[in-house]
Amino acid sequence: MRGLFLKTMVRRDLFRATVAATAALATGTVSPDTPATESSRSANKRRSRYQANSAEVRNFYRVNSFPAR
Repeated sequence: MRGLFLKTMVRRDLFRATVAATAALATGTVSPDTPATESSRSANKRRSRYQANSAEVRNFYRVNSFPAR
């Protein structure tokens, strides 16, 4: 009977510690983002990355035997 009681208490304590640690982490890591940082991130996502006249693109068309433009 005593072993069952200790096992139950350990589970309860583990659950309480997990909840407390999660709450502490959630409240400690919240930091507001500045609007300038957010706009620069979204502008970088919309940026065009494909460059039609780059060396890599010209090499791809040369190696794969596509007709010249």
